[in-house]
Amino acid sequence: MTTPAQETAAQFLFAARNSGRPGARIPAGARPADIAAALAIQNRVRELVDLPVGGWKCSAPSEPRPISCAPIFAPTIFRTSPCPVITGGGTTKIEPEIAFVLGRDLPPRATPYSEDEVRGALREARFVLELMGSRYAESTGISFPELLADSVSNQGLFVGPIVNDALSRPLEAFPITVRRNDETLMAKEGKHPDGHPLRPLYWLANYLARRGDHLRAGMIVTTGSYCGVIDAPLDVPLTIVYGDLGSLAVTLTRAA
Repeated sequence: MTTPAQETAAQFLFAARNSGRPGARIPAGARPADIAAALAIQNRVRELVDLPVGGWKCSAPSEPRPISCAPIFAPTIFRTSPCPVITGGGTTKIEPEIAFVLGRDLPPRATPYSEDEVRGALREARFVLELMGSRYAESTGISFPELLADSVSNQGLFVGPIVNDALSRPLEAFPITVRRNDETLMAKEGKHPDGHPLRPLYWLANYLARRGDHLRAGMIVTTGSYCGVIDAPLDVPLTIVYGDLGSLAVTLTRAA
């Protein structure tokens, strides 16, 4: 049950999603002041959107961000190129990540899932790009609860090839290169923000199971960018190389 202020915030963010354009912050009197209020707003927006959840984004808990996760709606998860994105300019913001696909449910239960149990529930790992798209036009002064209410700026996900032997290979750090044809647009030494991409997944599996909103077979979970946010050009073939693990190819294009 949301408070009147939380309902105002949720309706505001829902309208911003429908407009397809970033705009003002939540009205001052309705902005969430803490994590609990932010999650109530996020959950209410999820009800208003009324689309199936195909996955999640998450980060491991930290002091400033004790809970950081958001549902990714199934229609915003793309697996073929060109991939449509909502953007007002000639570029769009992406984050190169590695995500995990569940092979079976991890339903609610009283006993926490062990790391081995979570790993055993995985079907595969994939190279992905998180498609970023805040509903706020300006980032200055935005509190973390406001960010959390807005699904931590998620717009969607582009899913690339399988990461072969992912659970037996080092996934903590490797170079990230973005290429356009033969031109290198960016090259960085990538490092997972939580040390390893599985660490946030372990947390999310138990967090959702505790609150009765569990991970299900077929869902995909992405857990953090190896090099932060990238401004990627539209309408050109891009290749994102993940060290010697592999790569994904995509053309990003403005959504109709």
